[in-house]
Amino acid sequence: MADTDPEGAAVAVFAALTDPSRRAILAELAARGPATATDLADRLPISRQAIAKHLALLSGAGLLRAVPAERRRVRYHLESAPVATAQSFLAALARDWDRTLHALSTYLDRDQETQP
Repeated sequence: MADTDPEGAAVAVFAALTDPSRRAILAELAARGPATATDLADRLPISRQAIAKHLALLSGAGLLRAVPAERRRVRYHLESAPVATAQSFLAALARDWDRTLHALSTYLDRDQETQP
């Protein structure tokens, strides 16, 4: 994925992960290593055609890298960089959220102390 915008990369990852079939494909590749679309169709309860569509979306999100293999086959490898980008994006949101909650807590504590 050529997207250098961290938020854009995170959005692409989150969109890709919304589908349980795509998550199953990623889990299968994580567990057993690189595979072709045919390999994945043999291992998962998803049609070969659906696998191909999901692989295209996952590749577009930067989560997979297609590597040419023997006899015009393509093996799909996991790419961790987009997930790390999404994790960083979430961590930044969590820090902002934590600061907001802390400020609210401080305000409520002060308000409670000033009440009779």
